[in-house]
Amino acid sequence: MTATATRTAGARAVAGRLFGGGSATVFALLALVFVAILFLNPSFFEPPSLMAFAKKAAPLVILAVGQYLVIVCGELDLSVGSLVGAQVVIAAALIDGEESRTVPVLLVMLAFGVLVGLVNGLVVTVLKVHSLIATLGMMLVLYGAIRLWTGGAPTGALSDGFRQVGREGIDMPVLRQLPWALPVAVVVVVAGVALMRKPFGRTLITTGDNERAAAFAGVRVWRVRTVAFVLSSVLATLAGVLIGGYAGVTAQVGEGLEFTAITAVVLGGVVLGGGRGTVLAAMAGALTVEALFTLFNQLSLPSTVRPTVQGVIIIAAVAWAARERRRPFLPPQS
Repeated sequence: MTATATRTAGARAVAGRLFGGGSATVFALLALVFVAILFLNPSFFEPPSLMAFAKKAAPLVILAVGQYLVIVCGELDLSVGSLVGAQVVIAAALIDGEESRTVPVLLVMLAFGVLVGLVNGLVVTVLKVHSLIATLGMMLVLYGAIRLWTGGAPTGALSDGFRQVGREGIDMPVLRQLPWALPVAVVVVVAGVALMRKPFGRTLITTGDNERAAAFAGVRVWRVRTVAFVLSSVLATLAGVLIGGYAGVTAQVGEGLEFTAITAVVLGGVVLGGGRGTVLAAMAGALTVEALFTLFNQLSLPSTVRPTVQGVIIIAAVAWAARERRRPFLPPQS
């Protein structure tokens, strides 16, 4: 093989790892949306504006990575939005402005997130309840319990230490401030890519692509899917910390985030039903959704258009998934 052919093959391999699973389209769409925003508002691409966008998009990127782990193994998690809201409300009530309570409450939130994910996973895998129904039930339980506890009006206050990660950043000469949320999201994406390159990640994809074949190969399907639900809930908890720091405590915090996260994942080319897609695709989908919302704001479109766009994306993704599942697929490295 010549040196040129070797370089070409290497370039194709890298492109396959980055844009496998149909994600090339979403990267192109992301670039197109950014061009439209640039045309309408050139100042958006000034460093402070870009950092503000990154701060706002970071929680959705984290939620999308968690949702990806569940979707790629053949399930859905509709409870993440209500979990985000519950975690923020719980944190505000327990901290109540006391700085010394920040770390203990963060540990309580982590434990609660693990518990919710574990319940979701076991209900789906052991009791054989469809994930759509199981997590929809968890979503309603969390929403109802929090509203019953608070009477619809959250109480307490988040400490400055709790809000720092979602609200503050590192002062820098050109960027002015690099938000802490950005490196947090980058770490989550890198960890997600690394996980999917490990045997567990390949097992996730195999389970979503063909559950029976995975079981015959010795995969403990119930364990793999339960871990995916736990990781999704843990990442939703992390997103809740960022959102609480950025937006504060309101009765609507977390509302609708589960559908936004699913929209981001399927927009990235991750196939509903499992077995196809990459972490980078989920990240690109989240950035594209956030960029689309920014474009809508630039065009002064009403906020009511967002659910319509999300619905169209999800319907199109389901139709595309039905087509994709008929095609052979080699699991990507990322």
